[in-house]
Amino acid sequence: MRHELSLRDVCILILTLLAVFYSLYFAADIVLPFVFATVVNLLMISPMRLLHGKLHIPKPLAALLLILSMFVVVAGIGTAISVPAAAWLSKAPQGLPALQAKLAFLQGPLDAVRMGYDRILSLFSTGGHHAVGHGASSNSVGGGGMALGSLGSSVLLGTRAFMGEFFTMLLMLFFLMTEGDSLLRRVVEIMPTYADKRRMVQITTQIERNVSLYLATITIMNVLVGLLNMLQCWLTGMPNPLLWGVLAFLLNYVPIIGPLTGVVVYFFVGLFSFPSILYALLPPSIYLCIHIMEGETITPMLLAKRFTLNPVLVMASLMFWDWMWGISGAFLSVPMLAVFKIFCDHIEALTPIGHILGGPVRPRSLRTIGAPVNAAE
Repeated sequence: MRHELSLRDVCILILTLLAVFYSLYFAADIVLPFVFATVVNLLMISPMRLLHGKLHIPKPLAALLLILSMFVVVAGIGTAISVPAAAWLSKAPQGLPALQAKLAFLQGPLDAVRMGYDRILSLFSTGGHHAVGHGASSNSVGGGGMALGSLGSSVLLGTRAFMGEFFTMLLMLFFLMTEGDSLLRRVVEIMPTYADKRRMVQITTQIERNVSLYLATITIMNVLVGLLNMLQCWLTGMPNPLLWGVLAFLLNYVPIIGPLTGVVVYFFVGLFSFPSILYALLPPSIYLCIHIMEGETITPMLLAKRFTLNPVLVMASLMFWDWMWGISGAFLSVPMLAVFKIFCDHIEALTPIGHILGGPVRPRSLRTIGAPVNAAE
C-alpha cells in the first residue's frame, strides 16, 4: 500500500540502492554468468518445450542437447573468425601509414582543432601540461601502432577469463533449464498470501512469454542482419566477409552504440582494403541502410503489439550497465530493463515507474539505427 515516505525512509532507500550497486560492481565475476544464464534460459524456453513437451525427451537430456548445440555453434563461429581477426590485428599497425596518407585531406582541419584545443588548455593549465599534449600529438603514428599491439595482447589475455565465465554460464544454464520450474514453484509456495502467490505467477508468466518472445525476435533479426552484411561484404569485395557479418550480428544487440560502432569499423576496414575513399564509404553506407530498414520498419512491425521502452531510459540503462559491467552489461541492458518494467507494472507502489519506463504504445517504434528499444510487456 502506498504511503508517504519520510526523509529517513528515502535516505535508507538510497543507501540500500548504493549498497546493491556496489555489490553488483565488485561481484561481477559471480553475478554476470548467472544473469547471462537467466537471459539465455528465457531464449531457450520454446526449444525446451518442443523437446520436452512434444517430443517427450527427458529434461536433463533436452537441456544437454540444447547446450551442446549452442556450444558447437559458438565454437564453430569463433574458430572460423579467430584466424582472420588475429590477422587483422597483426597487420593493422603496418597499414597505419597508408591510412594516414588516405586521410591527408583531414590533416588541416585536425591541426586547427588541435591548436584551438591547445590554446584553451593553456588557459586552464600550466605550460608543462601543454608541452606534454603537444609531444603526444607528434608521436601519434607510433603511439597508434603500440596501442593496436596492446589491444591484440589484451584480447588474447582476456580470452581465458571469457572462457571461464562462459563455462560457468553453461553450467548455471543447465541447472536453470532442468530445475528452474521446481525452484519457481518453491518460491511461489513461500509467498504469504494468495494474492502474493498469484502476483508472482503473473510476473513470471509475463517474463517467460513476453521477454522470451522479444529475445527470440531480436535474435532472428540480428541473424538476418549479419547474413545481409556478410553478403554485402562479399559483393563489395571486402576481405573476410564472415568476420564482419558476425561482428554486425553481435553489435546489433547493443542499442544505438552498437550499429554506430559497426559503421565506423566498416569504414576503416574499407580504408584498409580499397584504394579510394569513395569506394570505402560503400560498405558502411549499405550497413547503415540495412540497420535503418531493420530497426525502423521490420522489427517494429513484428513487435507492434508490445510496448516501446522510452529511448532516453534505454540509452541511460545502456550507459549505466556498460559502466558497471562493460560490454556484457551493454548486451544485458535492454532485457534487464524490460524485466524491471514487468516487476514495476505488478507492484502497486512502483506502477508510476513502470509507466515512465514504458510510455504510450505507438504504431511505429522509436528504435534508433537498429537499437532494440522494443521490449516485452
